[in-house]
Amino acid sequence: MNTDYFRPVSHTFMAETTPTSNGTVNAIKRDSAVAHAKGSPGTYSAPSRVTLHLEHLPSKNIKAPWPRTPSRVDPNNPPWPAYRGYHEYSFAHATMGVRLPTILGKAIDDTSRTLNEQSNEDKIVDLVQCLERMDLLMADLSGNAKLRPIIDDGEGDVALWNKEIAKYFQGKDFMNAPWLFAEAYKYRRLHECFSVSRYWKDYDVFYRQKCDTFARSADAVFELSMRFAEPFKQSENISDKEKAETERLMFLELTQVCLWGNSTDLSLLINMTEDQIKSLQSTGGEHLAATEKNILGNHMNQLWETVKVLPEKTGGRIDFVLDNAGFELYCDFVYADFLIQSGLAKQIRFHGKRYPWFVSDVTRNDWSWLLNTMVYGHLFPKASEAERESLRRLGARWKQYENDGRWTYEQHPFWCTGYTFWDLHSEAPDLFLHLSHSDLVFFKGDLNHRKLTYDCAAPASIPFDVAIGPMASAAGAPKVCSLRTIKSDVVVGLGDDGDVIAEKLDKEEPGWKISGKYAVVLLSEGRPGEKVRFA
Repeated sequence: MNTDYFRPVSHTFMAETTPTSNGTVNAIKRDSAVAHAKGSPGTYSAPSRVTLHLEHLPSKNIKAPWPRTPSRVDPNNPPWPAYRGYHEYSFAHATMGVRLPTILGKAIDDTSRTLNEQSNEDKIVDLVQCLERMDLLMADLSGNAKLRPIIDDGEGDVALWNKEIAKYFQGKDFMNAPWLFAEAYKYRRLHECFSVSRYWKDYDVFYRQKCDTFARSADAVFELSMRFAEPFKQSENISDKEKAETERLMFLELTQVCLWGNSTDLSLLINMTEDQIKSLQSTGGEHLAATEKNILGNHMNQLWETVKVLPEKTGGRIDFVLDNAGFELYCDFVYADFLIQSGLAKQIRFHGKRYPWFVSDVTRNDWSWLLNTMVYGHLFPKASEAERESLRRLGARWKQYENDGRWTYEQHPFWCTGYTFWDLHSEAPDLFLHLSHSDLVFFKGDLNHRKLTYDCAAPASIPFDVAIGPMASAAGAPKVCSLRTIKSDVVVGLGDDGDVIAEKLDKEEPGWKISGKYAVVLLSEGRPGEKVRFA
């Protein structure tokens, strides 16, 4: 029998718990689907108390033996101990007990709003059935139910999901399975609520939130568009050395813009005010200089050394595994635009999700909406004509990149599975081979970082290329860079003094691992020159 060991972590964001006799999380009260059909949707909110029965689970914190041997690593037994919903000291506990029911409740409210806007009876009845399935998911989530197989809804990831559930998670429930898997499973079940329907297969319950948040990002959007609407061009009156230094400084600045653009994560910032969003999105030079000290693992200089030689060596293909839609995607585009204009890259491939995922992750629809609203939209009524024109010019240039093939949007079923990226080479060898042809793969955001590192309690001093396992060591592994603002418990790659740094922050700034105040820019050289082999 495998025993899960774990270390305590300080947190300010924690659900309040009390033992019960029935062994379930108290169900959140909800209206029936009949009420939805009558136009009286229930209003969902986070429970004030999350009640867990923990008597059968380990209560003593034991220092973890690091790491497990490779032969003992699997989705239920990461290299270091997994974070699980019943770990009261972890962000997993607050997520599974409070955040996910709140997010699901808002999704139900959004669907109810759409229901009340319909006039076609067939579509109404079909959407009522979607709401009934969402109600069942809420009951399973709040009741800490066992993880059942995914219904065959025609998606390309069904076999991957059910293989993983059958092999590693038979009998596991939402709180007992590793947090990363349980959280992804909830979003897959949410997609299933619509994917088995007749009319609503592609419905995005988060679409309104994503559009609204970008609309409230005007200050930061125009700060960038006014500056970068004009194509990047070096003065002809400076030396080659000065040109190289200007390009280096621009690269480092825009790497930070791309990094901190990740701050606006809707799964975490559900109720932020417009002023709070503006504060997070500030991209001015002084702000970036001040925030660089908060990059705890900082490989930006190594990253520049890698990127600056790409035009000479390979011609420059760079991939982005995307995170959030809206403002973060906009920052990704600004960064990618510079890479193209400077000649550092000739082709950029963007990898998004096939369907709505973790609230704000990029889908094909989000990609197209952003480009088209920049060129044709009227999203910012208070903007000046100069600001609108700068946004139109940026959008038009980026659409041209897409039209001529320099920018490509791609989606693969693997990105919406419960597997970590340690299993990418074995469970999606076609995708691994595709990425192996890239000169550099950026993984954006917290979720991608969790999947790279197996989302486990590894020491902060563990090197990044060790923490990401096969994504660094497998034959053909590409160069990998993680651009991540820290919003969950796993922290690696902080150097030899990493454990001391983490322990100091635990004492001085409880909750630092979920605040988004700190970040990492971590690079792995991979093994791109080696032939890819698959077992």
